[in-house]
Amino acid sequence: MITAAQVKELREKTGAGMMDCKKVLTETDGDMEKAIELLRERGIAKAAKKSGRVAAEGLVECYVSEDGKVGAIVEVNAETDFVAKNQEFRDFVMDVAKQVVEKNPANVEELLAQESITEAGKTVQEVLTNKIATIGENMNIRRFERFETTGLIEKYIHGDGKIAVLVELTSGTSELAKDICMQIAAARPEFVKEADVPEERVQKEMEILKVQAMNEGKPEAIAEKMVQGRLRKFYEEICLIDQEFVKNPDKKISDILKENNAEVVRFARFEKGEGIEKKEENFAEEVAKQLQ
Repeated sequence: MITAAQVKELREKTGAGMMDCKKVLTETDGDMEKAIELLRERGIAKAAKKSGRVAAEGLVECYVSEDGKVGAIVEVNAETDFVAKNQEFRDFVMDVAKQVVEKNPANVEELLAQESITEAGKTVQEVLTNKIATIGENMNIRRFERFETTGLIEKYIHGDGKIAVLVELTSGTSELAKDICMQIAAARPEFVKEADVPEERVQKEMEILKVQAMNEGKPEAIAEKMVQGRLRKFYEEICLIDQEFVKNPDKKISDILKENNAEVVRFARFEKGEGIEKKEENFAEEVAKQLQ
């Protein structure tokens, strides 16, 4: 039995019509990934965004050392968006980013066990527990990445802590690095260049594009040729250096980098709550529960 919630989720992920979503979910026995694939093969849907619906609250933040050689990007989640505006919470998130830069933990567990750089004698976990008590909301440090370089690291925060980007360049100016950060925030690339895309992902895309072309009535030989052209568009969407520069669409990011004799080594783009599903409550019901 296909539920309305499944249809709604598929519609949000693909932008396809309600009836199309219901039809493919029925055909795939409710398998969301297969349903997305089927919609794409039929040319009804675009590639599903990896993140799905963004629902959790909190902040994403970056910190870069004064010499620009070490940087960290972190996400700390909370229950409501009110907390994200709380200065004590915002300071804590920045302290976590500084902790990652200075102490280089291997993972979140190790980070929580380290002595806090802001409160001597306490672990980061103890500081977090105290914040939960004083702010009155459950919070958790979800993830982080840390870059160290001989080149240049730059950060960019968008939407008051909704999206954070950290980028490492081999060389270049801070202005160039900031432009690249803004590109990543706006255009959502997944990889730096084509060679970084896993072969399995490319093969899967080629299969979908071929079925798509054949569904348009093209013979197999023609469909094979069409796949190559459409694969170029696929790379332009997911690879940073193949994207059109948002500030000047006549140029690609590869052109901008070449002009500045620089290369992008790596990047990280965190969007607050991406991939986390938060339980939806009816607000009126929630108030009624509180009053009982």
